[in-house]
Amino acid sequence: MTQERMTPGTNQTASPRFGIVTDGGLDAYPSLLNDVPVAPFSVTFGDASYRTNEISRADLFRMLESNPNHPTSSQPTPQDWMDAVRRAGVRDVLGVTISAGLSGSMNAAEQARQALGGDFNLTLHDSGTLSAAQAFQLHAAGTAAARGESLETAREWMRAVHEETELYFTIETLEYLRRGGRIGRVQATLGGLLNLKPVVTVDKAGGTYTNVGRARSYRGAIEALAAQVTRRFGEGTPLRVGLLYGSVREDADEVLAHLKGRHPIVWSDVAGVNPVLNVHTGPRTVGIAAAPGAWPWER
Repeated sequence: MTQERMTPGTNQTASPRFGIVTDGGLDAYPSLLNDVPVAPFSVTFGDASYRTNEISRADLFRMLESNPNHPTSSQPTPQDWMDAVRRAGVRDVLGVTISAGLSGSMNAAEQARQALGGDFNLTLHDSGTLSAAQAFQLHAAGTAAARGESLETAREWMRAVHEETELYFTIETLEYLRRGGRIGRVQATLGGLLNLKPVVTVDKAGGTYTNVGRARSYRGAIEALAAQVTRRFGEGTPLRVGLLYGSVREDADEVLAHLKGRHPIVWSDVAGVNPVLNVHTGPRTVGIAAAPGAWPWER
């Protein structure tokens, strides 16, 4: 974590009017308001299945190397969502999901909402993204709750955060995306040349993966990822950046070093990619959620 890690805009002035829950598409940051009940995803190797909170990143990397079965991931069940809502401890709850374009978690959450009946008032919000960018939206919701704002205000802030936040990542190999059937438009853009390293984003229109850059080496892809951030926001623009890494923490440090040469960094933090998402990226991956300047509610 870095010296820029201040969490602005979180002064608590009133009792929260709603609770917040999310799903295992989240990669949480200690310095953001991300500590909420989670409906976990599951990872399955053959006959063995593990919840997100039941397998460590180290165990996952070891199993990816040694287990002959390619892992699959499963969305939270309606029961997982119901359990998370009950842990929120209040009747009015905002449920923030991974992009419906990447997972059926939203459908499971909707089933949970119907099953809960009148006991809870569950409002669902599709983040349209995942991972660090989902964490940014969760922080917006948490800030609204801490300030005693309405649930609808929270959703307005989340939509504003979504609009200005970009999520980019690169991976050492496309093999895991290919095995998981998630390569789609990424492979199409690369022309099927699996030796190239992509810079991938989540398309805001459909909430699905698409390719925005490529390089012939993983190190080159790290440079291309940082360059894409600058291309998107313009050199010199102050940035908030949530960094992500797979098996090598130094990959995230390298991205941040590239960006510090081009931008004032007003906030940054680092998180390891959670095991369920690592199933699709493979062990060696690095990513970033980036947004300009202050949070929308501070302007």
